[in-house]
Amino acid sequence: MSGNILLASDGSKHALRATEEAVKLAKGLNKEIILAYVVDFDQSKTDVLHSAGSLDREQKRKKQLESTEQKLAEAGVAYSIKVLHGAPGPAIVEYANEQAIDYVVLGSRGLNGLQEMVLGSVSHKVAKRVQCPVLIVK
Repeated sequence: MSGNILLASDGSKHALRATEEAVKLAKGLNKEIILAYVVDFDQSKTDVLHSAGSLDREQKRKKQLESTEQKLAEAGVAYSIKVLHGAPGPAIVEYANEQAIDYVVLGSRGLNGLQEMVLGSVSHKVAKRVQCPVLIVK
């Protein structure tokens, strides 16, 4: 396979654990990591209303990925950043299915059964619809 690893991250502790697993996978398979950050439409509206401008919004988003980028850099794996727009689940699925992605790695928020049944989870939506193997890290 000649594709890369798509690591979906929002900077959360679950995403940082997923980063550690993506690094192991990337090193073992000699793959590049594409760090995907999804700007949700609802969050985007809030950001616009509560920020000083586009530079301020960009800096806040960059800050969220700071820890993830640091882990990738320390591990010495090649990576690039891709900002996606839309609802997180469908945006990740669309990108992964359209690009040369071999694996998708993402963290689980840890919803309980009832919450997941009612709300659905990004990881469940991705695992169900993406056309490559998915690693969900708890």
